[in-house]
Amino acid sequence: MPSKEITVKTRGAGLYEITDRIEEFVSGCGISAGLCNVFLKHTSASLVIQENADPSARSDLEVWFKKMVPENNPDFTHTLEGPDDMPSHIKAALTATSISVPIVGGALALGTWQGIYLFEHRRRGHSRRVLVTVLEG
Repeated sequence: MPSKEITVKTRGAGLYEITDRIEEFVSGCGISAGLCNVFLKHTSASLVIQENADPSARSDLEVWFKKMVPENNPDFTHTLEGPDDMPSHIKAALTATSISVPIVGGALALGTWQGIYLFEHRRRGHSRRVLVTVLEG
């Protein structure tokens, strides 16, 4: 069961496409059919599969999440790391820290306009660790 940890350096909140890095690993495994699991080792960022053609789709998603979970909510008590800390955890809980994509013909079976993104929810940049595991099937 091949696996690899990749590091994604973010520059702050936003969507960072990591599809190419995952596809490169999958194609190097020599597995024609199976499942690729992508797991993010953090609690204030997440993983999403989103449109990779029109950047306005990603921009709209970011705007929606900011409105849905605003900073400085007086109900939040987890504020030690700043006003974006608890909203980041909630955004991560609303999305996912693990996704799976089928492997067909040695490649990720993503749709035409789908890409895999690390969704950074914190305002400042981070070095995020992502574990990619390929299961042959």
